[in-house]
Amino acid sequence: MLYTLHEMSHAALAPWQLWASMNASMFSHPFSPLSYSPLSRKIAAGNELFIRVTQRYHKPGFGISETRIDGKVVAVSETVAVDKPFCRLLHFERDLGAHKGRADPKVLLVAPLSGHHATLLRDTVRTLLPDHDVYVTDWVDARMVSLFHGPFHLDDYVDYVREFIAFLGPQMHVISVCQPTVPVLAAIALMADTDAPVKPRSMIMMGGPIDARRSPTAVNNLATRKPLSWFKGNVIQRVPAKYPGAMREVYPGFLQHLGFVAMNPSRHADAHRDFYNHLVEGDGDSAEAHRRFYDEYNAVLDMPAEYYLDTIKTVFQEFSLPKGRMFVREQLVRPQAISKTALLTIEGELDDISGNGQTEAAHGLCTAIPAAMREHYLAPGVGHYGIFSGRRFRETLYPRIRDFIRRHG
Repeated sequence: MLYTLHEMSHAALAPWQLWASMNASMFSHPFSPLSYSPLSRKIAAGNELFIRVTQRYHKPGFGISETRIDGKVVAVSETVAVDKPFCRLLHFERDLGAHKGRADPKVLLVAPLSGHHATLLRDTVRTLLPDHDVYVTDWVDARMVSLFHGPFHLDDYVDYVREFIAFLGPQMHVISVCQPTVPVLAAIALMADTDAPVKPRSMIMMGGPIDARRSPTAVNNLATRKPLSWFKGNVIQRVPAKYPGAMREVYPGFLQHLGFVAMNPSRHADAHRDFYNHLVEGDGDSAEAHRRFYDEYNAVLDMPAEYYLDTIKTVFQEFSLPKGRMFVREQLVRPQAISKTALLTIEGELDDISGNGQTEAAHGLCTAIPAAMREHYLAPGVGHYGIFSGRRFRETLYPRIRDFIRRHG
């Protein structure tokens, strides 16, 4: 019912958004006489702010068409390597041309299925491309997946990761960012335990809740304070009839977005006030930077209810993996079975999503990995998003990742 009301409110706002769009144009376009009135910038800024606060944000594209190798521009094409109902494995294929002799490592970048689209890792992909053959998990908005395809559980997530690893072959590496560190570790442990022919050469885990008992954050505390029944009764909704996934149970993106904003409401209020002021002052660069950030931040997807509830229970309430009690399709997950896959864990000192020590806990579980094949790094002054994007990631963290992959390739 709440999902339907949300759709109705969007429909009701449509005429007002159209009116605001017309006003913004009339009071800002250089050919409009109204744009030269004393209050024109304030009126245009107010209307644009209204549009951005009320509009629906669709999934942005990666927008990566080229990279540089040895100082030369190389074209990049985005193709679908594996197409599954709940995920597409994207390949950022480089047109190597004269560089065809390069044997760059294959990297599977496992993006989080936790509200935002995989495009949140755009900077990660762009940074990896000059030195790696990059594949990315592009999770599908659950409201677009027909009920015909059945439910999607945490076990299915693990199965997808195992399938993608097998598809890429033995000389590959896995990078998991935030939420997927748990299912990725589970997938690699199961492959090691069953003597699967393909095993990753290395696994790089960044800012994830391997053991959410360590340095608990606000996200962890919410999950432990509420019973699983509270989450099912308060955040799970059915997809309205207008979408292909009609009647599928999901954790809707709009509710997730409210949760994101509620974590730092004053920061977002300040950002929107600053955006208005930048428009009034004619600071186009600052206003455009705001648009780019919120175009990504506000684009959210629906998560399958089964997967979301499984994750709350397994990762944040029962701590099944660090306690040695995690099962996938009735098979016990044994990280101690991993012996031939090198392990690098990375955390941000200021991470308020995944606390310090939560990712490092993987080392205490993967006891069969030799000391020479493991490494941990705590990035000083870096928050959650700085682990995988931004200047500090590119200049400090990425070289460590690149060199670790090369050493264990």
